[in-house]
Amino acid sequence: MLHGQKSGGTVLDQVSSAPTAESTEGPDTLPRWFIEAQAEAQKEFEQEPYPSRKDELWRFSSVKNLVLDGYLPARPIRNPRIDGAVDQGFARPAGRMVFVNDQLFSCELLDDSLRDQGVLFLTLGQAAKVRPDLLQTHFMTQPARLGSKKLAALHKASVKAGTVLYIPPKLVLDAPFEVFHIAASENITVFPHTLVIADEDSQVTFLDHFVSLDRTASGFACGVNDLVLKPSSKLTYISIQDWSRQFVSVQVNSTVVQEDAAALNLSLNFGGRYSRLESISRMIGSGARSDMLAVSVAGADQEFDQRTLQDHLQPNTTSDLLYKNSLTGNARTIFSGLIKVERGAHRTDAYQKVRNLVLSDEAEANSMPGLEILADDVRCTHGATSGQVEPEELFYLLSRGISETKAKALIVNGFLNEVVDRLPGEDLRTYLRGQVGERLAVNG
Repeated sequence: MLHGQKSGGTVLDQVSSAPTAESTEGPDTLPRWFIEAQAEAQKEFEQEPYPSRKDELWRFSSVKNLVLDGYLPARPIRNPRIDGAVDQGFARPAGRMVFVNDQLFSCELLDDSLRDQGVLFLTLGQAAKVRPDLLQTHFMTQPARLGSKKLAALHKASVKAGTVLYIPPKLVLDAPFEVFHIAASENITVFPHTLVIADEDSQVTFLDHFVSLDRTASGFACGVNDLVLKPSSKLTYISIQDWSRQFVSVQVNSTVVQEDAAALNLSLNFGGRYSRLESISRMIGSGARSDMLAVSVAGADQEFDQRTLQDHLQPNTTSDLLYKNSLTGNARTIFSGLIKVERGAHRTDAYQKVRNLVLSDEAEANSMPGLEILADDVRCTHGATSGQVEPEELFYLLSRGISETKAKALIVNGFLNEVVDRLPGEDLRTYLRGQVGERLAVNG
């Protein structure tokens, strides 16, 4: 059961000590209306019941990992050595923002002409002053429907480190924007937030990195990202979760896809002792498409808990989910996904596939795909598989003089990179293949 009673040095002290509406110092100070919304969110957090394994939305999940006692509010750190973390980023981003312990460390738009074209790449505080309409319209306006309503309220009450990216109509960008959220202390809480709005006929890619400097430090991360696609826009969103092996992470994703727009959301899950990802994609306009992808490399005693909803609200919409997990040691994965076709959403085309490659007798993969269809003339399929390395594949590689360890690594790489290969742009695919390959090498 989730705990977090008020006592000295707990995460709830961070909520109760959030900035007041009268705090006006500093360029990123949040305005009164935002502070008032945070106060309401704190009340909601206190009123919402704690998650329980008896809840269907938390079935199989180790909720004991969500004990909040002992975590401390993130504090600024002087002269953090983050080069090693940031050097793992994309070689040529359009813009880069770095947060360390929930404090802005750097922000740069590498192409000044983008600002003249109407691109906004701002912190939450900056956006609240420059474009408050964007936050009031889109910031956490979609409900958390997959179990983490209480934690989403905690995030809203506590968030201060966030990014807002707005792409104006008809602007097509090839280079991605990139944000790093870095934990640099022991036992801290961080609340990363991302809001991306792709306006009509625009196209953009966004990379979110979640990194711990100390690979053995514990901590708690509660993140939210809001992705908004206006008509005929395209957005590729990629999150790379690489917290330390002692971190607990909860990430809530909301994607809203309007008419003829196309969203592609890829989650790479590498770090954390316990990591829960909730992802909702709502196709609210005819012709909308959403691709929901994930790769998880689970080793030792890691647990990756994945909950998804593909929600079709209008006719002629498409969604395609492909989640792949590799498991070694005592790792556990949980997948629970639902394709929901709302009344009137005729001619929906939806797919859901989960594949687990289990490389250890002690590993455990749980999969619960589902359908709820309330319309006619639809095509929906779902399925889940779990298996080991095929003996024929292994024999083929061994017969060519490749060692068994190397052979298995090649097979797992190929298994996972089928997901990565669905992304647009060879530079991006190459970069992400390298990210997967490095984590596989660490897991052996």
